[in-house]
Amino acid sequence: MGIKRKALSKSEPLVLIRQRLKESAALKERVARENAEVIDAMARAMISVLKKGGKILLCGNGGSAADAQHIAAELVVRLYKLERKALPVLSLATNTSALTAEGNDHGFETIFSRQVEAFGGPGDLLIAISTSGNSPNVLRAAEQARKQRMTVIGMTGERGGRLAKLSDLLFAVPAKHAARVQEVHITAGHIACELVERSLFGES
Repeated sequence: MGIKRKALSKSEPLVLIRQRLKESAALKERVARENAEVIDAMARAMISVLKKGGKILLCGNGGSAADAQHIAAELVVRLYKLERKALPVLSLATNTSALTAEGNDHGFETIFSRQVEAFGGPGDLLIAISTSGNSPNVLRAAEQARKQRMTVIGMTGERGGRLAKLSDLLFAVPAKHAARVQEVHITAGHIACELVERSLFGES
């Protein structure tokens, strides 16, 4: 027989919702106190690369793949600025043919590094997103980027895992839960995109 679970009371979902919202808000307040300078440095690195005619590549798995795609879209299309030039920013997590071909032919660990080899070059920037900091395919992408004399920004949780040593700049969210880390990652990504737009195109 299956295990019978007690139905939630009407108040319990609201308790959970408020708890999660407070956790997310408290973490963002901590990041505002302790890590604002890192977000500023991240935006400055992005601005510097774009001003010099370079490209920004992003990669990540799962929710971090969605963040990579999200940030790339904000910069290619727009965040706030209504009319501006498109920026050369590419998510490496969106080409399903390339991802599945590389995964099938050589393995999942090289799905991003192969694309870094194809699209990256000296002076370009890789934003490598991994909540654990230990995703093998993200690490391989960072290693390939360094070989090609690219700058690497790591976006992780806690202490950064193995990605910390491969990053020129590390934005490590001080939290263990992947959902909370990702909520801060996309907020930081939005802020960095806004700073890029303001620097390159002026305020909206």
